Amino acid sequence: MAAYSVPPVEELLSKRVQEMVLHGEEPLRPYICRSGEDVDEKEDIMDTSPIPIISKPPGIAHGISASLLDKIRQVSREFFNQPMEEKNKYAKSVVDFQGYGADPVPEQGQFLDWSDRLFLEVFPEDGRQYNLWPQIPISFREVLEDYSEKMIRVTEITSKAMAKSLKLEENCFLEQFGKQAQLHARFNYYSPCQRPDLVLGLKPHADGTGYTIILQDEVGLQVLKDGKWYTVPKNPTALLVLMGDQMEIMSNGIFKSPVHRVVSNSRRDRISIAMFYTPELGKEIRPEDDLVNVDRPRIYKKVTDYAETHWKFYQRDMRALHTAHI
Repeated sequence: MAAYSVPPVEELLSKRVQEMVLHGEEPLRPYICRSGEDVDEKEDIMDTSPIPIISKPPGIAHGISASLLDKIRQVSREFFNQPMEEKNKYAKSVVDFQGYGADPVPEQGQFLDWSDRLFLEVFPEDGRQYNLWPQIPISFREVLEDYSEKMIRVTEITSKAMAKSLKLEENCFLEQFGKQAQLHARFNYYSPCQRPDLVLGLKPHADGTGYTIILQDEVGLQVLKDGKWYTVPKNPTALLVLMGDQMEIMSNGIFKSPVHRVVSNSRRDRISIAMFYTPELGKEIRPEDDLVNVDRPRIYKKVTDYAETHWKFYQRDMRALHTAHI
């Protein structure tokens, strides 16, 4: 077999997985993170029983209409279906966060995800970089602004519900997030892969957010529980609320931040929209005082801007939660 050289990671990340697939390319070594020996596409139909649905139509508990959910999925797919030259108008560098492309370059030796994404800050509003918001489809900005406003309401409902479930004052978590809490939108496009047994659309990790709210169009997202991967079921009106490390800290370990991943598929692509809800910059968070007692001692210390710490460890394929332990 003739020898061939693998381009540097920086060069691979300047390309797009979607473009590689259109050209019929198989994944190169930096994308290969699985052996392929004990993996098959039946993974995406694993038992889904541990993932509950809180409410079903017609009474959708999150309050976002099915038509708006359809619209945000539609503009997402329309953007990723644009020619590469159009999408690249919003391209980011290999070290930036906001914009179109891939995550910033990981530390040496870490695997790359078989996916492309568009990452945008939506709240606070003065953090929006509208030059990175697609102009095609024409409705993209209007739909994202509408969806983001509705999502702020969802975070209020969710934060209060979690507080009440622990018999806490309903606004306690909202106060920890702060009035300038951050909300980022990540539009993910997972291309099909000829060898889904070798790659992952998104590597296993836990989020550094307060929590993440996910809308998807196909199965592929899996959550790790008791050593087994459980697939999040396909539901066109459901929003998955995934706890992040910072909510685990605020709840003194009661709410868990789960490890999750996205598997690839040889026959179909997948779209998801993840909204990352994170405390405002510079805001100190801590376990709620009423969750600390003799029977449940304080597990975590006070932390500020934990998301930055989380990212440094994420780039090394490591969790960061231990840095907040007492």
